[in-house]
Amino acid sequence: MSASAKAGKAGKTAAASASSSSSTSSKTLNVHWFRNADLRLHDNPALLRTVEASNGNGILPVFCFDPRFVGATALSEFGSVKCGARRAQFVIESVANLRTNLEERGSGLVVARGKPEDVLRDVLAKVDPGPKKSFVPRVFCQQEVASEELRVDKAVRATVMSHGPQSGSLETVWGSTLYDPEELPFDGGVHGIPDTFTPFRNKVEKKCEIGKSLGAPRDEELTLPNDWQVRDAVDGGSGSSSSSSSLKDCSLTYMPTLEELGYSAEECEAARTPDPRGVLHFRGGETAALARLEDYFWTKDLLKVYFDTRNGMLGPDYSTKFSPWLAHGCLSPRFVASECRRYEQDRVANKSTYWVVFELLWRDYYKFFALKHGDRIFKLDGTLGRAARGEHPNSRRWGLDKRTVAAWKEGRTGYPLVDANMRELSATGFMSNRGRQNVCSFLALDTNTDWRYGADHFETELLDYDVYSNWGNWCAGAGMTGGRLNRFNIVKQSKDYDCDGEYVRHWLPELRDVPTEFVHEPWKMSKEEQAKFGVRLGVDYPNPIVKPFVPSRDGGRGGGRGKGG
Repeated sequence: MSASAKAGKAGKTAAASASSSSSTSSKTLNVHWFRNADLRLHDNPALLRTVEASNGNGILPVFCFDPRFVGATALSEFGSVKCGARRAQFVIESVANLRTNLEERGSGLVVARGKPEDVLRDVLAKVDPGPKKSFVPRVFCQQEVASEELRVDKAVRATVMSHGPQSGSLETVWGSTLYDPEELPFDGGVHGIPDTFTPFRNKVEKKCEIGKSLGAPRDEELTLPNDWQVRDAVDGGSGSSSSSSSLKDCSLTYMPTLEELGYSAEECEAARTPDPRGVLHFRGGETAALARLEDYFWTKDLLKVYFDTRNGMLGPDYSTKFSPWLAHGCLSPRFVASECRRYEQDRVANKSTYWVVFELLWRDYYKFFALKHGDRIFKLDGTLGRAARGEHPNSRRWGLDKRTVAAWKEGRTGYPLVDANMRELSATGFMSNRGRQNVCSFLALDTNTDWRYGADHFETELLDYDVYSNWGNWCAGAGMTGGRLNRFNIVKQSKDYDCDGEYVRHWLPELRDVPTEFVHEPWKMSKEEQAKFGVRLGVDYPNPIVKPFVPSRDGGRGGGRGKGG
């Protein structure tokens, strides 16, 4: 989960080929390496680049379940599982759907469990055995800017360059945002972007135009290479008779289970069984993503009211709920924007249709922010650096009490809005944007806890985890990017956005009989009232772990940015 600004020259085609020795007469094997954030066929610039480079000679699509990122043994620096079982199941579903979509077009998808550099080495050796190599491999993938991913890129590049006497290449292609980095209208490009969103947004909206959403490749462009016996080399599944034991979990039919990825039986069952209290059954894959967009925009005609409903917390339709599919690249942000434009032409243009694209621009901003600042977004002092230790108005001395962190994670803080949101996250992997802002503010600013423990927990639990948005939002929420410090008044937020307590009672059954007068402030009940309403503070529901925040000036409005999930 570390980022680096040293991502090479950003652009539509970045970090290009490192090979200079291949002859024009050499055959090439064009491999498209799907990553965790581009699991789609529509508007996929990296895939289109692979098709273009193949010149009609076929491509070999590959996806790797990298044990450094997915699986029970992939641990963060804080000791947490990086990817919980629920998100791992979403990834499995997304990859399975991608394979189905490729197979329907006459292609296929090699799926493997292992590090990409190892998998590609073994696949290349199996497809092209013997001491004399008959082709030069060219691998294409989507460009990422997080340093862990960049280290993987470096290893993959070394693998393909070492295949035979004529080195291969790795080419990365930008493709996960509305705008490309070289389009940004700032001196110095991405390194000149402002450190707060509003001036970034104002200039980008004024100077830039969102690019056209690209379609999927034609069926004939996705066929497997016919110069080599690809199917024979990588066909079969786990436990196949392949002479290469390292390829036993690598084939055109293999798909790992959660159990194979190391999750416990209890975790696997919970991940495969959607909680009926959840806002939506999120199923992974491009097909489900496009169906959700069709349903929300066109069938239910809800886009026109998005702005008015986006701060809700209960039910499937208060917001688009696109975020899990956007995070895994099952849905293109440019396609969403193009559908917004079509909706404006066919039905109505209003603040809601603008606001969905506005929210997508936040995603862009945090990826560019990570490209600019690198690993600093993961540091305790954030992008403020030394200024966070006393010079800046947002400076503070962070603490860490493991009991406080545990109470926050488990939804036992004594603040119903915080607890309801944390229990929803634990049970479903989802939380509304309004909830995310509140629980972040509470942990970082009310309990003064090292904010990285919150970001790390979100990394484990969220279905829609995106390294850039998650860590960027937490860093900003803690005040460590230098912008306005938005400390939320949790009680006021509760009354503003869950005025009758419906959401709180939905997730905190111990408070179901507490009247609205007390449901957001149960500590105000007398012992007699506690007995009357069936909840004993400190027994059935915890007392507050910190004193309620009393705002000095802004009434706890907390600002916020309203990024709908």
